[in-house]
Amino acid sequence: MSTSSLILFNKPYGVQSQFRDDSNNDHTTLSQYFTDKSLRVAGRLDATSEGLLILTSDGRVNKAITHPPKANDGHKQGKTYLVQVEGIPTPQQLSQLEKGVVLKDGKTLPAKVKQLSEDELPMSLWQRDPPIRERKSVPDSWLMMTIYEGKNRQVRRMSAHVGLPCLRLIRWSVAGFELGDLEVGEFVRIHLNSERCQQLGIMM
Repeated sequence: MSTSSLILFNKPYGVQSQFRDDSNNDHTTLSQYFTDKSLRVAGRLDATSEGLLILTSDGRVNKAITHPPKANDGHKQGKTYLVQVEGIPTPQQLSQLEKGVVLKDGKTLPAKVKQLSEDELPMSLWQRDPPIRERKSVPDSWLMMTIYEGKNRQVRRMSAHVGLPCLRLIRWSVAGFELGDLEVGEFVRIHLNSERCQQLGIMM
């Protein structure tokens, strides 16, 4: 029986979720961190976003994470983000995010949203380089937000839509895999047992 595996990587700010640099900007690529050319990204993360990026050379794992099979009860794999926003959210704004908002490319699915203090975040924050812009006259807040689809720059657009501009975006978990205590730029390889494969809908 073959063994599937994946890599959990804490992607730094400014790194593109690709190996080849086909743009004319200052962002670095994954080739600075990985030499295995068989690896593919299972769910991209914007260069200006940080946190959990999953890579695998197993096409079944990639497909299970990015396009969950209907056999898996039709459940989409949730992606959870820690979102630092400008302002203090009102109950109405949080309710809007939870119910879904209408963006240019359609209404988003209902999301799970919870406001957190910095002490309640599931991990210790690292200093971002460059640091976020701060306005002394405007407070900021943290949200934990889980979405079940992958529209382009969706979380940023959703928060901006309800009047909470996003200052910093960190992906905490994907499909049940969490960032944990990985330092920025660090990665760990996970070997999937039969139970985990079954949860993902992968036939071994």
